[in-house]
Amino acid sequence: MPKAAEGHGSHRALAGHLALVALLVLAACLLLPLHGDAWWPATPRPLRWWLAGGTLAAWLGLCAVFLRRPAAPAQATVPATADGEPPLLVAWASQTGFAQVLAERSAAMLREGGVPVRVLPLEAVDAVLLGETRRALFVASTTGEGDPPDHALAFLRRTMAQPLSLAGLEYALLALGDREYQDFCAFGRQLDGWLGARGARALFDRVEVDNADQASLRHWQYEVGRIGGLDGPPDWTPPAYEPWRLQARVPVNTGSPGAPVFDLCLVPADGPLPEWTAGDIAEIGPHHPPGRVQALLDALQLPGDAQVETAGGREPLAALLARSQLPSVESVRGLALQQLVEGLQPLPHREYSIASVPGEGGLRLLVRRMARPDGSAGLGSGWLCDTAAPGQAIDLRLRRNTGFHPPPPERPLILVGNGTGIAGLRAHLQARIAAGARGNWLLFGERSPEHDRFYADDIRQWQSQGWLDRVDLAFSRAPDQACYVQHRLEAAAGLLCDWVERGASILVCGNATGMAPAVDAVLARVLGEEQRDALRTEGRYRRDVY
Repeated sequence: MPKAAEGHGSHRALAGHLALVALLVLAACLLLPLHGDAWWPATPRPLRWWLAGGTLAAWLGLCAVFLRRPAAPAQATVPATADGEPPLLVAWASQTGFAQVLAERSAAMLREGGVPVRVLPLEAVDAVLLGETRRALFVASTTGEGDPPDHALAFLRRTMAQPLSLAGLEYALLALGDREYQDFCAFGRQLDGWLGARGARALFDRVEVDNADQASLRHWQYEVGRIGGLDGPPDWTPPAYEPWRLQARVPVNTGSPGAPVFDLCLVPADGPLPEWTAGDIAEIGPHHPPGRVQALLDALQLPGDAQVETAGGREPLAALLARSQLPSVESVRGLALQQLVEGLQPLPHREYSIASVPGEGGLRLLVRRMARPDGSAGLGSGWLCDTAAPGQAIDLRLRRNTGFHPPPPERPLILVGNGTGIAGLRAHLQARIAAGARGNWLLFGERSPEHDRFYADDIRQWQSQGWLDRVDLAFSRAPDQACYVQHRLEAAAGLLCDWVERGASILVCGNATGMAPAVDAVLARVLGEEQRDALRTEGRYRRDVY
């Protein structure tokens, strides 16, 4: 709350206490005539009357001092990082307490990854603290018809009213709301827009949660885990996977200077192909490689084929361990088998952009095999690219990603991406073709022009059939003209302005730390920051970055 408001609040409290004392004195005076004789067997002497009055005056004075003292918000002292960086700020604005719970869960995840964290209600965050902070998470709920929580009004009126420069701040924002209200996530969107206008850079795009939707919360947790450098924090609510089958896996960049990339096709294990929309996400339940599971079994001298009781029924111990977070040998040695089973936590999910539409007959993914520092494959990509064999069952759940759904087909569409981000763009192009929507422009960047032309046959066919008006490719390792996708976009500045004037939407998919900020900067330079922000507000500039 502003200082003036805090002062008014203190004066009101003091006046209330004094009024209560005056009322009690008045009541005593009114009751005094009812006593016809001495009201106490030993009536106090005059000196004692004066002492009692002095004591009462001193008590009232002390009350006034404490009531006038402004209450400073509690801020836990958190040490800076080893290199002197301030702790990561987690600020929450909550009307019912749910946003605070999510903020504290997020902070606990970061601490697990060794990240120093300071957690504060939003009204305790001022301009000085924001200016000193380098990374922050905001969890903001919306109440009523687009209003901030009551306690956050102080931040809105005090801090957001100042012309701050936050160019040194990186942030992420979780907006909570309910789509039954017209101004869905209004305060979260307002806060996100203000941070961007002050020069702060988003670590990833705003995550909006409709009525505590668990899929959106899993996405937030997934992204926060990446900030904390965590390879496997347990999901707050594990996805309810369905059984799919890996139908095919094809390497697509043999000889590339980058990590191997594979084109995968999956189909349901039983039943028809479900519906999804271009831009949606596949949540994959990964498995450990068999060798790692067997090493734990050998150390514990347990048989992998031992049948154990789980929530889903009986299954072999090795199968359960394969999809669980593996405990250390020391932590479970000597436990009864069922005790070991009951203490296991499921592996966290992994997210991948879907590269196809249902009309193609299968769900396609484009997955890069990521490597840990020791050279071993990452959990999710190792499972999909190395361990799972064609024909094997895959745990999968579809997640709607409404923030990256297609624009109206009558609008021209500019698609910008790099690396495996072209998977999400390919699905949008297939959806456009199915809707008969022409006026499509693709800009794509990768490393090698000889080895990294993902979906090259599809792109050539779309060009020849007139579905793609223009294609701009950028290769950072090209021997003659090395460049990045943002350079191609800026070189076509005049065409970009023309397409935007004709109502084009812009979809960006790919790397969040390099490509996406660079493309955003090009849009600001070419179109102007005001028009770029207007496109975002109108939903004509959307991103799915990771």
